[in-house]
Amino acid sequence: MAPDPSPTLAELSEGEVLARVLHRLGTASGSETLVGPGDDSAVLRAPDGRFVVTTDMMVHGPDFRLAWSTPFDLGWKAAASNLSDVAAMGARPTAMVVAISAPQHLGVDVLEGIADGLAAGCSAMAPGCAVVGGDLSASSTLTLAITAFGSLDGRAPVLRSGARPGDVVAAAGPLGAAGLGLRLLFERARAEGEPSAVLARELRTLFPEVLDAQLRPTPPIAAGIAAGGTASAMMDVSDGVVLDARRLARASGVVIDLDAAAVDAHAEALTWVDGVDLALARTLVLGGGEDHAMLACFPAGVATPPGFTVLGVVREGEPEVRLDGTALEERGGWDPYLGWDGAAG
Repeated sequence: MAPDPSPTLAELSEGEVLARVLHRLGTASGSETLVGPGDDSAVLRAPDGRFVVTTDMMVHGPDFRLAWSTPFDLGWKAAASNLSDVAAMGARPTAMVVAISAPQHLGVDVLEGIADGLAAGCSAMAPGCAVVGGDLSASSTLTLAITAFGSLDGRAPVLRSGARPGDVVAAAGPLGAAGLGLRLLFERARAEGEPSAVLARELRTLFPEVLDAQLRPTPPIAAGIAAGGTASAMMDVSDGVVLDARRLARASGVVIDLDAAAVDAHAEALTWVDGVDLALARTLVLGGGEDHAMLACFPAGVATPPGFTVLGVVREGEPEVRLDGTALEERGGWDPYLGWDGAAG
């Protein structure tokens, strides 16, 4: 017998929806959370008088498709993108708040799945961190907005502006896999121009590593936190290596010179997928986007933390990104306002 269909949001009150969702989010086990869900605001401790805060939004259409992502995937990815931004400051994630707006025809089970993904993502990537509050609203489009908090544990934040000539550029986490996963979805998981859930599931069984990199990423949170003690500059790579490295270069007033052999080492890890040659893989590594890797600079002579591999060097000069000394094009990577075709994507 088929299970009873989930009630829609229109069939339940906000209180009834929250009753089905809140218990799935778990509780923050870290000492920073003094008051969790249930009051008008959460209360967090700031032991050294400072905390890191970041926010990120995911909108159905530009950022995800329910035909390709499960609700669990959405919750996990929303957690991942915010936890990664906190760790990129060298901070330890401690808590997050979540706002969700959704169409009233949507099943409550979608929100339950999102809550499960958020809880599992926090538990796996940042133990002790959990959702401590949020909000629900109705809208025509499913949207998630996450705000995450982190503790510097007495250390200075790692900014984008601290790179100096002679520093080593290093990366933690896979590069290009998420971009390849998205490319495969667009090329092989659409039927009559529309996203196909059936084709996406089949694709995920064939290429689980690259599809999970796109739909359910696992950023190197621990590596980012560890780098907080020695990195001169760091940032999360969410829009592509070249685009994000250029942001770091401009903030620091330096040249980021990437090593072609190091880039190709990342690219070669993608060529096992049929139809992906080294040239395409290299393009994905440099500009695929949504890697949620860590890009950091370390003073020469300082050992890079576990999980980081050398990707290049910092040089003097007008801010730009080079590959073996040759300047790379200005445009590249993910930008939600450039080149987006909502009908196609």
